[in-house]
Amino acid sequence: MARRKSEDERDNHERWLVSYADFITLLFAFFVVMYALSSVNEGKYRILSNSMVSAFRNVPVNSAGQTPMVVPTPPPPTPTPNSLASKEAVKQKQREKMRHVAKDILEVMAPLIEQGKVRVLETSRGVSIEINDSILFSPGQALLQPALGKAMQSVAEVLVASDFPITIEGHTDNVPIKNTQFPSNWELSAVRATTVLRLFADAGVASERLTAIGYADTRPVEPNVLADGRARNRRVTILIDSDIPEKGTELDLQGQGAAPRQRAVPIEGRR
Repeated sequence: MARRKSEDERDNHERWLVSYADFITLLFAFFVVMYALSSVNEGKYRILSNSMVSAFRNVPVNSAGQTPMVVPTPPPPTPTPNSLASKEAVKQKQREKMRHVAKDILEVMAPLIEQGKVRVLETSRGVSIEINDSILFSPGQALLQPALGKAMQSVAEVLVASDFPITIEGHTDNVPIKNTQFPSNWELSAVRATTVLRLFADAGVASERLTAIGYADTRPVEPNVLADGRARNRRVTILIDSDIPEKGTELDLQGQGAAPRQRAVPIEGRR
């Protein structure tokens, strides 16, 4: 029995070789992985780096391995008190000129204003002159009445001396019209507005200041139920615009002001 026990003990001492072999195998695998990670393909790494730069910065990357350097354009200068005061002075001058124009128009149109055929209104955009079409045109026609030619010529002379943009709007009631000359109220309102525009242009008002628009019955000032309301809606409106054109701001897809543009300056990629 003592002999068998001694043989068993000798076999147990040799079992550590199995664990040792497993350890050596794992250690070898670890160094193989570390070596593989340390060998980086520089070309593939540069392509990956450039692609990430292009995706995050949204700027082009050339094929030569050059990465653009984004240089933001400086924002516009902050308005100074002097510039704000200058703009306000210009607006004040524009308002004074508009008051003079409105006063002159009131004088030349005084008889028609007293008859209730003409209304002169001051709006946020400037001065608006509403003229009832019954004194301008015959029913369903777009030729100016000879009796009103002198009054309209006087209005044109006032407008020649100014430099404000002028919009002439034609309006009708909701009673449909259809004949060989005017298939609908759209054509009638547009031609009436154009007729007044041509009178102003022939009187010397610069063409670039004139605009004619036909609104048909889409912008009534009174309900079209009664005859008086329909008569009020049949009108020509002369809008003298006092607004000073301003430079627009481009909007992005989110409806906000676009960020300042950036310019890309290529720099050599790292080797």
